[in-house]
Amino acid sequence: MTSRHTHFNEGRSMRKLAAVAVAAGLFFGGMGAAAADSPHKLVMRTPGVGFVGTYQWQAANKVPSGLHVKGELRDENINDGHNVYLRVKVEGYSWGQVTGVQRKRVKIDKVFSDGAVLRTNMVRMHACIDRGSLRPDYCSPERLFERR
Repeated sequence: MTSRHTHFNEGRSMRKLAAVAVAAGLFFGGMGAAAADSPHKLVMRTPGVGFVGTYQWQAANKVPSGLHVKGELRDENINDGHNVYLRVKVEGYSWGQVTGVQRKRVKIDKVFSDGAVLRTNMVRMHACIDRGSLRPDYCSPERLFERR
């Protein structure tokens, strides 16, 4: 009768050990996923315009699931008379922009996404100076953001 109770207790402790191992795996796996989705520093600058902030990909189960950009768009040459803007292209769409204000800093907090799909995978962006209709705009180097 003693051996039967011992065998029963061993089975129970094995189940507890397995449950602890699964819980630990989920906990540490969740920490890894959270670290992968943490914000990254983003600086785009060219003479006269700058953007300083962060970017991060939204989780696929969050709506909208796109590139979340948060920061400050700055007119860094207040005497040139030109406006500044962020030029943005979400995969499958034409270029769009988030307009700044002359001689000011504008807070940006926007998710760039494709509303037709559950998960946006690619966004292109740069900071630009609007130099009017006679001269081409001047932009920072284009940045490509791809979800991995």
